Amino acid sequence: MIQNSRATRIRRALVLGGAVLGVVSLLAGCVRPVAGTGAAERWNATRVAGLEITTGTSGPRAGVADSRLPVDGSDGGEADRLARNAVDDVQRYWAQELPATFGRRFEPVARLVSYDSTGPGVAICGTGTGGAVNAFYCPADDTVAWDRAQLLPMLNDSFGPMAVVAVLAHELGHAVQFRLGTVDGRTSSIVREQQADCFAGTFIRWVAEGNAPHFQLSTGPGLNQILATLFFIRDGAETGFEADGAHGNAFDRVSAFQFGFGDGPARCARIDEAEVRRRITQPAGGQPSSTGEETGDLPVNDRESLLALQETLRAAFGRSGAAGPAISPSLSACPEVTVTVPAAYCPGTDTVGLDLAELARLGTSPGQGQGGIGDFAAFAEIASRYALAAQHADGFPLTGLATAQRTACLTGVWAATITAGRGAVLQLSPGDLDEAVGEMLAPRSLIAADVNGSGIPSGFARVEAFRDGFTAGASAPCLEKYR
Repeated sequence: MIQNSRATRIRRALVLGGAVLGVVSLLAGCVRPVAGTGAAERWNATRVAGLEITTGTSGPRAGVADSRLPVDGSDGGEADRLARNAVDDVQRYWAQELPATFGRRFEPVARLVSYDSTGPGVAICGTGTGGAVNAFYCPADDTVAWDRAQLLPMLNDSFGPMAVVAVLAHELGHAVQFRLGTVDGRTSSIVREQQADCFAGTFIRWVAEGNAPHFQLSTGPGLNQILATLFFIRDGAETGFEADGAHGNAFDRVSAFQFGFGDGPARCARIDEAEVRRRITQPAGGQPSSTGEETGDLPVNDRESLLALQETLRAAFGRSGAAGPAISPSLSACPEVTVTVPAAYCPGTDTVGLDLAELARLGTSPGQGQGGIGDFAAFAEIASRYALAAQHADGFPLTGLATAQRTACLTGVWAATITAGRGAVLQLSPGDLDEAVGEMLAPRSLIAADVNGSGIPSGFARVEAFRDGFTAGASAPCLEKYR
C-alpha cells in the first residue's frame, strides 16, 4: 500500500481473508486480561545467527517417550500430545535459562487446559471458550490453554508441528514475563506480545541447537516455517500498535523473534515501552495517510508510479551528478548474466529491465486470485536490481551469497528512505514491510538475490539482512558487513 503523493490511488482490499482474519483477531488476545538490533557479528554464508544452516528434519523426535504433564480437559488425541510435549520442552528450557540469565528459579505453570472450540464452552480466565480459536496465558491463575479442535490442527496442517511449538512457546513467554516482573497490568499489549515473541525466539534457538528432548529444528526450512507462522498471525494493516491486543505486524514480530534467537533472553527483558516506540514500524491506530489522501495499492506498471520509484531510488543510491541506471519497461537479453523475472539488472548496459505484466501480477493484493503479494513487494524487487547497479558502480561483485545479502540490506536502506514523514514521493503505508517479509520467506526471493537470482536458502537470514539496512538507514553498514 505504498503512497504516492502525486498519484491517484485505489482502495486496497483487506489482505486477510475470513478464515485467516478470524485466527489473527482471536490470537490478538493471547494474554487474557483479568476484570534494535542484536550485536553485530561478521556475516557467514553458511550460518544464521551463529548456527550452521541445516536442512534436516524438523518436528517431533522419533522414539522419545511422551510427556506426562497433566492437562485438564484433554481428549488424549494427537493435538494434545503435541502440545503437552511442547510445553514440557519449553518449561525444561526455562528451568535452565531463568536461573542462568536472571538468577531466578522457574516454577512451572500451575495449570494446562485443552478445550474444544467447536463444543460446549467452558470458562477459563473468566471467558467462555466456545468459538475461541486461540491459545492464551491467564496470569490470574497461571494457566496456559489451547484450542485442540481448530487452532492446533490448522497450524500443524499449514506450517507443520513446529508452528504449534512456537505458538505455545510464545504463551509460556508470557508466564516468564510475570515471573520476572518485566510486565504488569499497566504494560501495553504491544510490549507484552513483542517480549513474548522474543522469549519464544530464545527457546526456538535452544531447539535448533539440538537441546530439546522432544523436538528438532533445521535452521533452513524449519526456521523458515516458524517465521511463516509469525507472518500468518500478524496484526492486520488496520490495527494500530496502541490497540488493546496488538501483537505487531509481521516485520515487528519477526524482528522481536530474531532478537531472542540471536541475542538471548536478556535482550528480550530490555523490551519496554521506550524500546518498542523507538523501533516499532506499526503505526498507531487510526493514523491517517501522511498525504491526507485515500491509500491503496499503486498500479506497479503505471508510468507515473515508476517515475516516482526511480526518483526515490536515485535519492537513496545516487551519487552527485550521476544519473544512475536506466529503467526499461521491458526485459532484454544480457549475455553476461541470467535475466531474472520480473526485474533484472544488466551490467553491460547499466539497465534495470522490467516485465511489467509480471510486476503487475506480483503487485496485486493477496486474495485476488493472482498470487500477488502487494505493491511494495513489487517495488522492492525493482529496488533490489537498482541496488545491484549501485554496487556495480562501487566495484562490488554482482554474484555470490554475500552479494545477495548485501542487496537485501541495501533494499532495506531504500525502504528506510521512504518511511512516512521523510518527504519522499513514495511513502510506506501500514502493511508494506510485511509484504517484504512475505517475499523474503518465499522459496525464491529477488529482494535477497544476486544478479543471477541466486540467494541464501535461509529466510531468517534474508529478513535479518533487510532489517539491518532498514535500521541503519545508510548503505555503509551493508557494504561493510556483507562482503
